[in-house]
Amino acid sequence: MPRITLPDGTVKNFDQPISAYDVAADIGPGLAKAAIGAKVDGVLCDLSTIINDDASLELITPADRKTGESTDDALYLIRHSAAHVMAEAIQRIIPDAQLVYGPPVENGFYYDIAFPDDQPLSAEQFDAIEKEMDKIIKEDRPFTRYELPAAAGMDKLRSEGSKYKLDNAERALDAGSDALSWYATGKPRESWEDLCRGPHVPSTGRIGAFKVMSLASSYWHGDANSDALTRVYGTAFTTSEQLEKHLEVLDEAKKRDHRVLGKQLQLFTIDETVGPGLILWSPNGAVVRQELQTFIGNELRKQGYHQVFTPHIGRLELYRTSGHFPYYQDSQYPPLIEGEFLSGLATEGCTCGDLANRMSSGAIDGYLLKPMNCPHHIKIYASQPHSYRDLPVRLAEFGTVYRYEQSGEIGGMTRVRGFTQDDAHIFCTEEQLADELIGCLELVKVIFNTLGMDDYRVRVGLRDVDSEKYVGQTDLWDKAEDAVRKATKTLGKPFREEPGEAAFYGPKIDFVVKDVVGREWQLGTVQVDYNLPVRFDLSYIGADNQPHRPVMVHRAPFGSFERFVGCLIEHFAGAFPTWLAPEQVRVLPISDKTAGYGREVLATLKDAGIRATTDESSERVQNKIRVASEMKIPYLLIVGPRDEEARSVSVRARGIRHDLGALPLETFLGSVIEEIHSRSATTVIQRHFEAIAV
Repeated sequence: MPRITLPDGTVKNFDQPISAYDVAADIGPGLAKAAIGAKVDGVLCDLSTIINDDASLELITPADRKTGESTDDALYLIRHSAAHVMAEAIQRIIPDAQLVYGPPVENGFYYDIAFPDDQPLSAEQFDAIEKEMDKIIKEDRPFTRYELPAAAGMDKLRSEGSKYKLDNAERALDAGSDALSWYATGKPRESWEDLCRGPHVPSTGRIGAFKVMSLASSYWHGDANSDALTRVYGTAFTTSEQLEKHLEVLDEAKKRDHRVLGKQLQLFTIDETVGPGLILWSPNGAVVRQELQTFIGNELRKQGYHQVFTPHIGRLELYRTSGHFPYYQDSQYPPLIEGEFLSGLATEGCTCGDLANRMSSGAIDGYLLKPMNCPHHIKIYASQPHSYRDLPVRLAEFGTVYRYEQSGEIGGMTRVRGFTQDDAHIFCTEEQLADELIGCLELVKVIFNTLGMDDYRVRVGLRDVDSEKYVGQTDLWDKAEDAVRKATKTLGKPFREEPGEAAFYGPKIDFVVKDVVGREWQLGTVQVDYNLPVRFDLSYIGADNQPHRPVMVHRAPFGSFERFVGCLIEHFAGAFPTWLAPEQVRVLPISDKTAGYGREVLATLKDAGIRATTDESSERVQNKIRVASEMKIPYLLIVGPRDEEARSVSVRARGIRHDLGALPLETFLGSVIEEIHSRSATTVIQRHFEAIAV
C-alpha cells in the first residue's frame, strides 16, 4: 500500500491506492480546495492521478505558500488548460477549424490551427473568442481524462477524420505509449474534448485571468513545404493583477523593441538582398560594438589573453575531427565543394543523397562556413610545441561564425545567421583549471557590473547520461562537471543544474540576465572541455618530461555582439550610458550669431576624444532639442551670446526636460571625460548640478 513522502519529509501511509486530491484532503480541506495539480516522483500530473506505490508527492497550488508567487508548475497547468479552453471557444466560432497542437510556452500558450480557406481567423475576432472562453470558465466544467487502448484510440481518430490528430497519435505511439488519452471539458464523448497527454487543472473555473494575444503563421511540423497553419497565442495567470502586470511589461517591451529603436537610432539594418539574419552595422551601431570590443579587449589583456585572427571558412575535415560536422549539419550552411568536381559527380549520376552521404563519411572534401571558432584556435595551439611552463595558453578572437537558422526563428539581432563572438579558448593543466574558470567568471561579473546588469541567474548545463549526442569518456565528463559545479559555487549566486543542456563536448555555465522590464536573456557562457583535446590529440610536455593532455575552456562573456547589443538596446531603451552612446554630445547654437562659438565648442570636445556634432540648421532651438532628444544623445549644449561671452555652455542632460544651467566649458569637459573614462552609469554632470543646488 502506498507510502507518501511530502516535501517537508512527512510520511503518510494509506491502506489502498489513493488520488493526489485525496492526499490533499487528508492533510486539510483548505489544501484540497486550493490544489490544482500534483507532482508524483517529480512528474507533473493531474490532481486526480491515482498513486498505487510508494512515492514522493508535491501538491501544486496557484501561489506558493512561502513566496506568494505563482510557480512555473502552476502556470504550466493553468496555461495548458487555457489553451484547451481557447481551442473550444474558437471551434464554437469556426466549427470547421481543425486543431493541430497547443502547448504551454514561456509567458503563455499557443494553438496551431488549420482554418478553412474561406474562414480565416483575424485579430478582430479576439473579443468574441474571449467572451466564449469566459463562458466556458464560468461554467466551471471539470477537465476529465479518459484513455483508450492504442487500436481503439486510432479507430476513434480515423472516424473523426483529422490527419493532424492521427499524426499526433502515431508520434505518441512511436515514442512508446501503449494507450491514447483525451481530455473532455465536462463529460467524455458528450462535451468538447481533445487528444492530449495532459496534465490540466481540475476544472475550467481554476484557470484565472487570460487574454488572447496575437496571431502568427506556422507550418505543420515546422516544414515550410507542408500545410500552412495559424498559430493563435494567448496567456493566462492566476490573478488579474498578474495579467495586468504582464501586459504592462509587454507594452514597455514594445517601446524598447530593438528592431524599432535600431532603425530610429540608425544602429543597424537588415536587407533582404544581403540575406535574412545577416546584420549590417550602421556607423552608430559600429560605435557601440567597437566600444564594447575595446572594453572587453582591455580586460582580456589584463588577464593575459593573446589576440588571434582566423578565416571565415575551414575544410570539412577540420569540422569532422571536431565533431561539428555532420553533428550540427542541420544548422549549418551547405558545404562548399569545388565546382569542377561537382560537375564530374553530376555526370556520374550522383544524387543529392549520395553527395550528402559521401561528405558525411569523408569520401568528399570541401569547405564550410565557420560554425565555431574553437577548431581554428585548437590548430593555433597545435602549431607549436608547449611545455607545462607555457600553460595556460589563452587565445581570444572577435570571430564571426555562421549558422543556418530556420527563417521562422530569425528575429532582429537576437537570432541571426551570422554573428561575431567575443570568443576565447584556454588550454591549461588540470591543476590550473579551477583558477582559470574563476577568472572567466570574474570577467563576466565585471561586464555585468559595468553595464548595470546585476540581476542574473546561473544555469549549469550537464550531459544527459541516456543521450547519444555527447562525445568522450565518462570519467572525463565527471571531471569536467565537477569543475563546473565548484567554479559556479564561487559566484555566490543560486544556480540550477539542467541535464541535457551541455555542449556535445562538455558541460557549461550559462548566464541568464534579467533586464529592467523583467525579461530574461541568455548571454555569456563558459564551457569545460576534456574531449576536443583528445579528438585533436593535443599535448604539452609536463615537468616529468612526458606528454600530457591539456584541458580546454571555451568562454564568451558577451555571447555574440549581435545578441548582446540587441539586448542592451532594449535594456537601456536605446539610451546608452555616455561611454557607449554613438553620439555623446550635440552642440546647439541658438542662432547664426553663435554658430562660430558652437564650432569652437565642438572642436574642443573632439580634441578631447568626445563623439560630438553640431546642429547649425536654421530650425528654432526647441526643434533642435526635439530632434536631438529623439536620438537619445546624453548631453545637449545650448550656446547663445551670454555663453559665448562667459566661455560657458548651457547643459541639458538626457531625460531632464529643462536646462541644468550654465557651466564653464572646461568644467563640463572635465566632468564628461571623467564619466566616459570611468564608464559610470551615474552622470557626473547631473551630480555636479545637484551639488551646486545644495
